[in-house]
Amino acid sequence: MSITRRLVASFPFWAGLPLTALVPTLAQAKPAPDFTAVDADGKTRSLSEFRGKTVVLEWVNEGCPYVRKHYSGNMQGLQQAARADGVVWLTIASSAPGKQGYFPDGAAAKTWMDAKGAKPTALLLDPDNKVATTYKAKTTPHMFVIDKAGQVVYEGAIDDIPTSKVEDLPKARNLVAAALADVKAGRKVATPFAPPYGCSVKYKDA
Repeated sequence: MSITRRLVASFPFWAGLPLTALVPTLAQAKPAPDFTAVDADGKTRSLSEFRGKTVVLEWVNEGCPYVRKHYSGNMQGLQQAARADGVVWLTIASSAPGKQGYFPDGAAAKTWMDAKGAKPTALLLDPDNKVATTYKAKTTPHMFVIDKAGQVVYEGAIDDIPTSKVEDLPKARNLVAAALADVKAGRKVATPFAPPYGCSVKYKDA
């Protein structure tokens, strides 16, 4: 059974949809939209500054149990391994003011990163939801892999076991790691999309 079909089976409300309806535009190897956002150090960053490099986008909400599951060491290890391979890793906090996971300033974001031992290239603050809206980010985590040509080659879940249980991590296939391995080897990404799972992104109007 394919990963997509297994994940659909795990979420009954997707069961009535054709599989093609579950695949968003960005997962079909389309150019990644550019964006700008301020990082935790107060520096304005843009996707275009990393042109020619493989980039991972990771949506985060520090209060989400699914995020806490992966920040038990799994996400940090993936970040570190990816960066060792020259990958740019951008963690994005899109929780709006007053919502779960909102960082009021860069200092709060850095305190959280330091406490967790997070290893992204940068943590971007997106409280006005502009980046999240551009990418139609749905959950935390919601992952994107962008290749050196600026194409979105993977979008969706971090792995294929959609739970918040830390004990499921050793049994899961990490889909982001698999996509990065395909990109590094010059192969077409075998699984370009899997439905994202986790807490909903805390948009200001939600």
